[in-house]
Amino acid sequence: MDAAAVSRAGDFAAGVEKSRLISNVDALVAAHREDTPLDCSLFETSDIDTNRRPVCNLTRELSRRLVRERFESLGYSVTTHDTEDARFPTSNVIAELRGTEHPDEVVVIGAHYDAFFSGADDNSSGVAAMLEMARLASGKRFARTVRFVGFDLEELGLVGSTRYVQTHPGERIVASIVFDCIGYRDATPGAQQGLPGFPVPTTGDFIAAIANEQSRASLEELYTLGSRLKDGLVRGVVMPNDGSGPASGNLMRSDHAPFWLAGQSALFLTDTANFRNPNYHHDTDVPSTLDADFLTDVTRLSAAGLSYWAGGPQP
Repeated sequence: MDAAAVSRAGDFAAGVEKSRLISNVDALVAAHREDTPLDCSLFETSDIDTNRRPVCNLTRELSRRLVRERFESLGYSVTTHDTEDARFPTSNVIAELRGTEHPDEVVVIGAHYDAFFSGADDNSSGVAAMLEMARLASGKRFARTVRFVGFDLEELGLVGSTRYVQTHPGERIVASIVFDCIGYRDATPGAQQGLPGFPVPTTGDFIAAIANEQSRASLEELYTLGSRLKDGLVRGVVMPNDGSGPASGNLMRSDHAPFWLAGQSALFLTDTANFRNPNYHHDTDVPSTLDADFLTDVTRLSAAGLSYWAGGPQP
């Protein structure tokens, strides 16, 4: 890796502020708590495992508004990718910095803003990281286009991200990170359950970085960046081909999956959700259960990746 680019990435990532991340999490959680859940009559709940997907406690209107307002407050021109649907219309929120040298080459940073209950880890942690990275990138110049996307209705089956990918065929995504649950750490032996298809230690003190062949290079580069920047958080795995093999079900459970299936690069970062966090999809998923230092370290590593892949910030 180019030493100057690594140094620049480290300097960029150093700007991540823990207090801002926690403030973002708190604001998103408050939005979910104050919001009105989706109407349960939209669902045939007898066909749904309501313990895993408590659909009668799903909110996203106020968190969507908050994401848009935060992007706009940072000076971005914000657009929405809206899809009308009789039952589940979606609205992905998009903020973009146009690249100065290779504007058709895109680095995507994404996180879903819908949540069950308070949704502190799932997925206010991921949205908070995206917003903090957007703050760092605001007003700066990158060789490639940087695009931040808040995805809608991930919890109902990757609805927003699937519709996003379907309307961006053939886009030149050079790298992307999808965040989903990145704020929970438990270093107690036995706290980490085994994740099928992904050999892991028994302590939940790492961030899982999950790639397919298309995104293998991004995983290798992020791992190397972490090593150069003295950040040993990453445990990575590469799924064969497009990642959709018979053993990969639990590794396809977020918004990176539509990118993989479309032949696009997407690197999935997660604390492994229910394989570590006992609060997953419960009303106990609250800010006090998160590890602020862990969330900060994951965001800094991801910010370094953004800088490296996007080619900047430029003078």
